[in-house]
Amino acid sequence: MNPQFLKVLMDTTVIKLPRQTLASFGTTVVTYNMVTRPLYEALDGDKRREESVLRRGTVKAERPQIVTPGYLSRSEGFGAEAEEFMRELIRNGQADDPGILYTYSNELAQTEIVANRPEEVTERISNEIDLHSRPLEAVILGVDELWDVSLMKFIFDLTNNSAQANARDFTNTGRLRVNDGVPMDARIRFEDMFLEVENGNLDPSTLHKELEAWQLFDEYQDRFFRVLRGRTS
Repeated sequence: MNPQFLKVLMDTTVIKLPRQTLASFGTTVVTYNMVTRPLYEALDGDKRREESVLRRGTVKAERPQIVTPGYLSRSEGFGAEAEEFMRELIRNGQADDPGILYTYSNELAQTEIVANRPEEVTERISNEIDLHSRPLEAVILGVDELWDVSLMKFIFDLTNNSAQANARDFTNTGRLRVNDGVPMDARIRFEDMFLEVENGNLDPSTLHKELEAWQLFDEYQDRFFRVLRGRTS
């Protein structure tokens, strides 16, 4: 890992995780408060200032998916090292081992300079969250110049905090069962996607791409084309 990134991760503290874990069967939106010491303090050497940078935004976690290394090896968006790791799992006979895939997006809403040192600001915001019972809000003490890396530390902790409960939910509902290399969760997701296509809420190409990634288009193609004909009739 880049030594600079490692230092930022070591210097980042998640002061308050959301009390509510990520939903197992739906989308979760978490509000974050990223508090950092202004970069200009280190540059101009002015230690008399008592200011902080407060960034507020949301992290959207899509519904967790059960996937396999075989599926991921046919998906896009992974770097060369990740692809080689997945190929190694497949070579070792782990192509069908299920795992939970989390997908996130970040939207920064506002950035402002606020009075008081970062430690005081994080304490104040944490108290406000408790006072107003906001279960999907977090507080992070990060590093100004690489605050997005600090945000990744928070996302890692958020995922780690939710994974056990999500895995238990998937196990209890049978979604972790794998038949012929396909988790039950994927089969259930196909049903949801077919319904969305029928209702005009999902582009058929998205469903087609997902079926191809699981190498199941041939199995579902008759139904797929029936849905397409129904949309155009």
